[in-house]
Amino acid sequence: MESDCRIISCLRPRFLALHALFWGLISLRVFGAAFLSEEKTPVTHAVTMPCWQVEEFVVSAECAQCNAFQSKTLAACNPTGFVERINCAKSKKDEYKSCRSALMEERLFWKFEGTMVGLTVLFALVVVARQRSLDRLASEKVRRQIESI
Repeated sequence: MESDCRIISCLRPRFLALHALFWGLISLRVFGAAFLSEEKTPVTHAVTMPCWQVEEFVVSAECAQCNAFQSKTLAACNPTGFVERINCAKSKKDEYKSCRSALMEERLFWKFEGTMVGLTVLFALVVVARQRSLDRLASEKVRRQIESI
Protein backbone atom coordinates (compact mmCIF):
# COMPACT_ATOMS: atom_id res chain seq x y z
CA MET A 1 0.00 0.00 0.00
CA GLU A 2 2.79 2.36 0.84
CA SER A 3 4.38 2.00 -2.60
CA ASP A 4 1.04 2.84 -4.23
CA CYS A 5 0.81 6.07 -2.26
CA ARG A 6 4.29 7.07 -3.35
CA ILE A 7 3.42 6.49 -6.99
CA ILE A 8 0.23 8.51 -6.73
CA SER A 9 1.96 11.30 -4.86
CA CYS A 10 4.66 11.36 -7.55
CA LEU A 11 2.11 11.57 -10.36
CA ARG A 12 -0.07 14.22 -8.76
CA PRO A 13 2.31 17.18 -9.42
CA ARG A 14 2.73 16.06 -13.05
CA PHE A 15 -1.03 15.75 -13.45
CA LEU A 16 -1.57 19.19 -11.96
CA ALA A 17 1.10 20.68 -14.22
CA LEU A 18 -0.46 19.10 -17.33
CA HIS A 19 -3.91 20.21 -16.18
CA ALA A 20 -2.72 23.81 -15.68
CA LEU A 21 -0.93 23.79 -19.04
CA PHE A 22 -4.01 22.48 -20.82
CA TRP A 23 -6.36 25.06 -19.32
CA GLY A 24 -3.76 27.77 -19.85
CA LEU A 25 -3.62 26.98 -23.56
CA ILE A 26 -7.41 26.85 -23.80
CA SER A 27 -7.87 30.20 -22.06
CA LEU A 28 -5.10 31.76 -24.15
CA ARG A 29 -6.81 30.57 -27.29
CA VAL A 30 -10.25 31.84 -26.20
CA PHE A 31 -9.03 35.22 -25.00
CA GLY A 32 -6.73 35.57 -28.02
CA ALA A 33 -9.64 34.95 -30.35
CA ALA A 34 -11.76 37.48 -28.46
CA PHE A 35 -8.94 40.02 -28.62
CA LEU A 36 -8.45 39.53 -32.36
CA SER A 37 -12.15 39.82 -33.05
CA GLU A 38 -12.29 43.16 -31.21
CA GLU A 39 -9.50 44.60 -33.36
CA LYS A 40 -11.25 43.88 -36.62
CA THR A 41 -13.64 46.54 -37.79
CA PRO A 42 -16.62 45.15 -39.58
CA VAL A 43 -16.86 46.29 -43.17
CA THR A 44 -20.37 46.43 -44.50
CA HIS A 45 -21.04 46.59 -48.18
CA ALA A 46 -24.30 47.88 -49.45
CA VAL A 47 -25.69 44.96 -51.41
CA THR A 48 -28.82 45.70 -53.31
CA MET A 49 -31.10 42.73 -53.50
CA PRO A 50 -33.35 42.20 -56.50
CA CYS A 51 -36.82 43.53 -55.93
CA TRP A 52 -38.38 40.07 -56.44
CA GLN A 53 -36.59 38.80 -53.31
CA VAL A 54 -37.91 41.61 -51.14
CA GLU A 55 -41.38 42.35 -52.43
CA GLU A 56 -44.23 40.79 -54.34
CA PHE A 57 -44.03 40.62 -58.11
CA VAL A 58 -46.04 39.72 -61.20
CA VAL A 59 -44.61 37.70 -64.09
CA SER A 60 -44.91 39.86 -67.21
CA ALA A 61 -43.17 37.45 -69.63
CA GLU A 62 -43.18 33.67 -69.15
CA CYS A 63 -40.04 31.60 -68.76
CA ALA A 64 -38.16 31.44 -72.08
CA GLN A 65 -34.71 30.42 -73.24
CA CYS A 66 -32.15 33.21 -73.35
CA ASN A 67 -30.93 34.29 -76.77
CA ALA A 68 -27.22 34.89 -77.47
CA PHE A 69 -27.41 38.60 -76.57
CA GLN A 70 -29.29 37.97 -73.31
CA SER A 71 -26.84 35.22 -72.34
CA LYS A 72 -23.98 37.73 -72.55
CA THR A 73 -25.70 40.70 -70.96
CA LEU A 74 -28.08 39.32 -68.32
CA ALA A 75 -26.63 37.71 -65.20
CA ALA A 76 -29.98 35.97 -64.64
CA CYS A 77 -29.36 33.80 -67.73
CA ASN A 78 -26.25 32.15 -66.28
CA PRO A 79 -27.73 29.65 -63.79
CA THR A 80 -30.26 27.91 -66.03
CA GLY A 81 -30.18 29.50 -69.49
CA PHE A 82 -33.83 30.50 -69.07
CA VAL A 83 -35.20 33.81 -67.89
CA GLU A 84 -38.56 35.44 -67.17
CA ARG A 85 -39.39 39.13 -66.95
CA ILE A 86 -41.07 40.24 -63.76
CA ASN A 87 -42.65 43.47 -62.58
CA CYS A 88 -42.26 44.30 -58.90
CA ALA A 89 -45.47 45.65 -57.41
CA LYS A 90 -44.10 48.12 -54.89
CA SER A 91 -41.13 49.63 -56.74
CA LYS A 92 -42.67 49.28 -60.24
CA LYS A 93 -39.37 47.96 -61.61
CA ASP A 94 -38.99 45.52 -64.49
CA GLU A 95 -36.32 42.92 -63.80
CA TYR A 96 -35.24 39.55 -65.12
CA LYS A 97 -35.27 36.42 -62.98
CA SER A 98 -33.72 33.05 -63.72
CA CYS A 99 -36.26 30.25 -64.05
CA ARG A 100 -36.55 26.57 -64.92
CA SER A 101 -38.67 25.72 -67.91
CA ALA A 102 -40.85 22.64 -68.27
CA LEU A 103 -39.05 21.80 -71.52
CA MET A 104 -35.66 21.85 -69.79
CA GLU A 105 -36.96 19.75 -66.91
CA GLU A 106 -38.41 17.19 -69.33
CA ARG A 107 -35.11 16.95 -71.22
CA LEU A 108 -33.21 16.47 -67.97
CA PHE A 109 -35.68 13.80 -66.86
CA TRP A 110 -35.32 11.78 -70.07
CA LYS A 111 -31.56 12.17 -70.04
CA PHE A 112 -31.53 10.82 -66.48
CA GLU A 113 -33.85 7.93 -67.43
CA GLY A 114 -31.70 7.04 -70.44
CA THR A 115 -28.57 7.06 -68.29
CA MET A 116 -30.20 4.79 -65.72
CA VAL A 117 -31.41 2.31 -68.36
CA GLY A 118 -27.94 2.26 -69.93
CA LEU A 119 -26.29 1.63 -66.56
CA THR A 120 -28.83 -1.11 -65.80
CA VAL A 121 -28.00 -2.92 -69.04
CA LEU A 122 -24.25 -2.50 -68.48
CA PHE A 123 -24.33 -3.86 -64.94
CA ALA A 124 -26.66 -6.71 -65.95
CA LEU A 125 -24.07 -7.75 -68.54
CA VAL A 126 -21.31 -7.53 -65.93
CA VAL A 127 -23.32 -9.73 -63.54
CA VAL A 128 -23.99 -12.33 -66.25
CA ALA A 129 -20.30 -12.42 -67.25
CA ARG A 130 -19.20 -12.74 -63.62
CA GLN A 131 -21.73 -15.51 -62.97
CA ARG A 132 -20.52 -17.46 -66.03
CA SER A 133 -16.93 -17.05 -64.88
CA LEU A 134 -17.75 -18.32 -61.38
CA ASP A 135 -19.75 -21.25 -62.82
CA ARG A 136 -16.79 -22.19 -65.03
CA LEU A 137 -14.41 -22.09 -62.04
CA ALA A 138 -16.78 -24.20 -59.94
CA SER A 139 -17.23 -26.83 -62.67
CA GLU A 140 -13.46 -26.99 -63.22
CA LYS A 141 -12.93 -27.47 -59.49
CA VAL A 142 -15.47 -30.31 -59.44
CA ARG A 143 -13.79 -31.87 -62.52
CA ARG A 144 -10.37 -31.75 -60.79
CA GLN A 145 -11.82 -33.34 -57.66
CA ILE A 146 -13.40 -36.17 -59.71
CA GLU A 147 -10.15 -36.73 -61.63
CA SER A 148 -8.15 -37.00 -58.40
CA ILE A 149 -10.31 -39.95 -57.21
